[in-house]
Amino acid sequence: MIRNTLLVVAITLCCAILFSCGSGNKKNTSQNDSIKKADSIMISKINGFATVKLTTDLSKLSEKEKQMLPILIDIAQIMDELFWMQTYGDKKALIDEIKNENEKKFALINYGPWEHLNGNKSFIASFGEKPLGANYYPVDMTKEEFEKLDKKDKKSLYTVIRRNEDKSLKVVWYSQEYKEQLTKASELLKKAATLAEDAGLKKYLTLRAEALLSNNYQPSDFAWMEMKNNHIDFVVGPIENYDDALFEYKAAFEAFVLIKDKEWSKKLEKYTAMLPALQKQLPVDQKYKNEKPGTSSDLGVYDVIYYAGDCNAGSKTIAINLPNDEQVQLKKGSRRLQLKNAMKAKFDNILMPIAAKLIDPSQLKNVKFDAFFNNVMFHEVAHGLGIKNTINGKGTTKDGLKEIYSAFEEAKADILGLFMATKLIGKGEIKDLTVDDCYITFMAGIFRSVRFGAASSHGKANMMCFNFFESMGAFTRSNEETYKVDLEKIKTAVDAWGAKILVFQGNADYEGAKKFLVDNAIIKEQLQKDLDALKTANIPVDIIFDQGKETLGLK
Repeated sequence: MIRNTLLVVAITLCCAILFSCGSGNKKNTSQNDSIKKADSIMISKINGFATVKLTTDLSKLSEKEKQMLPILIDIAQIMDELFWMQTYGDKKALIDEIKNENEKKFALINYGPWEHLNGNKSFIASFGEKPLGANYYPVDMTKEEFEKLDKKDKKSLYTVIRRNEDKSLKVVWYSQEYKEQLTKASELLKKAATLAEDAGLKKYLTLRAEALLSNNYQPSDFAWMEMKNNHIDFVVGPIENYDDALFEYKAAFEAFVLIKDKEWSKKLEKYTAMLPALQKQLPVDQKYKNEKPGTSSDLGVYDVIYYAGDCNAGSKTIAINLPNDEQVQLKKGSRRLQLKNAMKAKFDNILMPIAAKLIDPSQLKNVKFDAFFNNVMFHEVAHGLGIKNTINGKGTTKDGLKEIYSAFEEAKADILGLFMATKLIGKGEIKDLTVDDCYITFMAGIFRSVRFGAASSHGKANMMCFNFFESMGAFTRSNEETYKVDLEKIKTAVDAWGAKILVFQGNADYEGAKKFLVDNAIIKEQLQKDLDALKTANIPVDIIFDQGKETLGLK
């Protein structure tokens, strides 16, 4: 009897073990399949970026200029480190924490666990949404708490908000918060200045070195505006405020190392002098164009050989319009730098393949690099058009539109840039291009940009334009899922959209502009389906760079 009982128990245990093993194998297989699927998605995301080598002809540079480049790259790498601290926090801790190598690679592309070109959504399960204030403010700080903080420098571009031991808020200048890194960068800038043969570049580098430690960037901005004959240019410091999605108050660190293409730049010099005349022709009432735009602005064409920090995160900048300081703009205008090699890389790898899918075949011949180049260039020039101060005494247009200012300023630059191209082609100032080329290439450019979604200021600007154009009948969508520009109606739409933005800005109509943005800065269902269809075409979402001293053959 005992023997039989033991036998039954033994058989039962064996069955249980076998069942358990079978169940475990199924569970492990399921887990492995999930891991493989997730890894495949991550590999696909990484492969969605086309790698571009950043080089240029350095033979035109002097020996001292060549010696300067490695120093500038070292400074740029410090800016990269600082941007990591601002947008995420401790880079090393994050990278060490991520065990999956592909997730690690994608985090390096995005400067954190949030995907820039997908509305800053987390691509690592253990991380939640990106804080709107990134690391410029305490994560647990509310807007109400910030508004109650009685410190005059709390809105400065160059301060962060931190907590005291008693949990109250305090304001800390960048020069203190990032003292170690900025001190090193300042020393390197002074070293680079000793090698500068151009007096303007030497002055700028020296003043920028001081600015990093004093938080007073205006003198170096003026010096940067006065540079005219330099071969090398260097954009460095805390500049754009898009990464601060909470208030758009805080400037993010970045750097571009640039080599000027003097032949291309000379072709563009004449357009700056035309700004006052173009201002008078803006399609809006006189009161919205009474200010005179600066004419000392510089239009230049450059090859970029190094990106770092904010400009290297997600979508890569292909044109620069600086400085952002309104006082400098009113006195000196601004400089517009076209990054020709990066621009050509995006046109070839991204815009043309998208156009081939979404632009009507009869208009595909009008999608041209020169039109793309002009549209981007005049976008930057058009930032100088319109007015900087409201017509009703409500301060600057930036103050009037608060956190939505950037979206409307980018929208203004887009549409008034197209307005400018139309006028200049009509006057014969631009040859070898037609207005049709610019309009159709502009439309293709919207498709390229809105693949990033509407999270960024540029994305919102593009979607507002697209939906406004649609309401004006500026294009039609065919049964073949392509878009055709109505070359008559789009002219009316360009003027009407430009006027609407200028009125929003000039009136400081925050409520009206906010409602328009909420209603129109969205990707509607049909467009989303068409954009989703691009995913099967293996078109890169953007570019990443093979860059640095070794790539350039520098020591």
